[in-house]
Amino acid sequence: MGIFDQGVKKTKAGLFERLSRAIAGKSTVSDDILDAIEDALIATDMGVDTTLKIIDNLEERVSRDKYMSMDELVAMLREEIAALLDVDLEAGDRPENGSSDAYVEPDFSSRFDFSKKPYVVLVVGVNGVGKTTTIGKIASRLHAEGKKVIIGAADTFRAAAVDQLTIWAGRAGVDIVKQQMGSDPASVAYDTVKSAVAKGADVVLIDTAGRLHNRIDLMNELSKIKNVIRKVIPEGASDVMLVLDGSTGQNAFQQAGEFSKATDITSLAVTKLDGSAKGGVVIGIVDKFRIPIKFIGVGEGVDDLKVFDKKEYVENLFSAEDIKK
Repeated sequence: MGIFDQGVKKTKAGLFERLSRAIAGKSTVSDDILDAIEDALIATDMGVDTTLKIIDNLEERVSRDKYMSMDELVAMLREEIAALLDVDLEAGDRPENGSSDAYVEPDFSSRFDFSKKPYVVLVVGVNGVGKTTTIGKIASRLHAEGKKVIIGAADTFRAAAVDQLTIWAGRAGVDIVKQQMGSDPASVAYDTVKSAVAKGADVVLIDTAGRLHNRIDLMNELSKIKNVIRKVIPEGASDVMLVLDGSTGQNAFQQAGEFSKATDITSLAVTKLDGSAKGGVVIGIVDKFRIPIKFIGVGEGVDDLKVFDKKEYVENLFSAEDIKK
């Protein structure tokens, strides 16, 4: 079982059900099968544009080889989707024997450039997507790997966010910087980064407001936070990570679009995929916005936040053997 098996279980089940009906009893690829694949991919909330891109490539291959087998079709489908996700460095290396059974999940530290110290992550996302929980899990995993982490509670408009982060910081054994409710978020960010420099922290995770009145408010707030960080660290934040709820499907696309207009998003964390049949949204968002995924949430526990590996994800999602069962 791969590390993402639980996270794509429902998406995989729906996909296999549709593909299996189309493929049953057939040995070569027909237009009907390509149509069924198109319907199946769209049903996972991969998005129409991304789906059509995949289908166009498959059709081109089929037109050259009228007798493509089902195994070849599934293999090509996996290759096409892996290529769409190829906007990031590989998250770790496979063992020399190439066995997926022996695959070892990369350390969380592999997703941070420690030549930048502290590595400052500005975490953005709407309320309810799991942003605060994701920060806590990242802090916990990094601390367990021996990294010094400081959390900044800059979502000063929501008491629950500060309280939740404080609990997570205590569990993880990391420091947290916070101020009174209603304080200037930029002031919290400034104090957090200043404290991180003084204490020699490796990573800074700064929570931000999940909802402001409009995009201009969001843009102004994030710009202000970025500017005060530069007063302490001239190069500024190392990463602006957008947290998305994968179970919301097309709504996650809209959120990615809005945040991309408000600020430069440099990475993604996609949560709540374990209870969703819409796991294709991961592929569609990366393809549309060309933003790499760093982490993926496949459950409630700390260890259920995983370092995203496109190969492992695609291999769990598409299997010729499973499709033909």
